[in-house]
Amino acid sequence: MSYVALVTLLLLLQYMVFCMMAGLARGKAGIEAPAMTGDENFERNLRVQMNTLEQLVVTLPLMWVCAYFFRPDVAAIAGSVFFIGRVLYGLAYVADPSKRALGMMLGFFSNVAMLLASFYAVVMTLV
Repeated sequence: MSYVALVTLLLLLQYMVFCMMAGLARGKAGIEAPAMTGDENFERNLRVQMNTLEQLVVTLPLMWVCAYFFRPDVAAIAGSVFFIGRVLYGLAYVADPSKRALGMMLGFFSNVAMLLASFYAVVMTLV
């Protein structure tokens, strides 16, 4: 479970970096809170931050359920793939949003893998 905890911490650190990047882009563009628009670079960084937050709500519980009921190594690997996907997604989205698909798909399929493994393992405990 230590690897799952490590991946969890890395994902949270990654999210904090994305928050910082959005904040820096806001400051550089001179956009006063609570405004959420007005500069394309800020909006892209903010979208990376918000999309990552939306995905973490799914990924973190899935990773821990998968680790507990299925296998911690599978959960840690899938969580790591999600992490890599978020890096690719973030870099692509800020540079050119039309190129974000690979990063998004890596995250999506890692979540699907954890969901299927978790369902299987939990159902097996019930029968």
